[in-house]
Amino acid sequence: MTRPTTTQPAAAIPAQPGPRDVTGAAPATPGGDMAATGSTDGASVIPGAGPAGRRPGERATVRLRDTGEDEPPRYAPEWLQLREPADAAARSYDLLDPLRIRLANLPGRSGSGLVVHDVGCGTGSMGRWLAPRLDGTQHWVLHDRDPYLLHFAAVASPRSAADGSHVTVETRRGDVARLTPDALAGASLVTASALLDVLTREEIGALAAACAGAGCPALLTLSVAGRVELTEPHPLDAEITEAFNAHQRRGGLLGPDAVTAAAEAFTEHGATVRLNPSPWRLGPEHAALTEQWLRGWVGAAVEERPELAEHAGAYLAERLEACAAGKLGVVVHHTDLLALCRPVDGGA
Repeated sequence: MTRPTTTQPAAAIPAQPGPRDVTGAAPATPGGDMAATGSTDGASVIPGAGPAGRRPGERATVRLRDTGEDEPPRYAPEWLQLREPADAAARSYDLLDPLRIRLANLPGRSGSGLVVHDVGCGTGSMGRWLAPRLDGTQHWVLHDRDPYLLHFAAVASPRSAADGSHVTVETRRGDVARLTPDALAGASLVTASALLDVLTREEIGALAAACAGAGCPALLTLSVAGRVELTEPHPLDAEITEAFNAHQRRGGLLGPDAVTAAAEAFTEHGATVRLNPSPWRLGPEHAALTEQWLRGWVGAAVEERPELAEHAGAYLAERLEACAAGKLGVVVHHTDLLALCRPVDGGA
């Protein structure tokens, strides 16, 4: 754990010593180019956008659990940075007012600041979005397994709240799937972004129990909803969506079922739960993000259902051509969840 620090926003991912090229092609694996690169046309996919291997000597990306080196990479920092503007535009503003009301009425809040735990913080995009939208002094506790991402999140964290109050930050490296009420003692709020869908039902249950045990609300944003809209519609859209959703559920992960499971888990612990849509709306100005998303989306679908490969290459080429020409629009549906847990001492 680091000591609390005040930090300056950063514009780009800082350089890191040592061999690293997360966008390079992975070594050949059984299954041919599709398995090696995560793309039907042999191009590389940034880990996080879709399935991607890791070359010997290449640093790991975000890992959620302490399961050894066999766990695949989750998110490369380049992917997190690429998607941050779309994430910021998509998150539900309608959930902020009920959150602000609850935070203003937390027991013991009078005269004291907020303590916000950001679970699976990655590069810290949630803090950069939310801290400037909340009033009052804030101390953010950033949780992740990747020390490089924790460093970047701390360096790039905001300095000021909405009313100009001070914002500080500390980092905690650890397994984000094993939070306990004790770890959240004194927390005013738990946040996460694009996390629920890569958790199991048991892990979501543990997260809900930890928040309920600590008596703090949770704002959990950008969980995949399993629905995608592209212009113009194509006969393969539905098959690829179905196969991608199945890929998201591999290994017991909940994928598009996660937000429903989370709502149920928090409700069982007595929380009031609100859900709001938070779709990505990608147009010509998001071409780089759309390209990576397309490659990863189609790549995961083919990895799940190899029989799709025969037609998926032409499908992807057609979609990428439309994207490059500024003619492709994509809506990727997500859902934001606000769980207002009962304060532990019976307050508001």
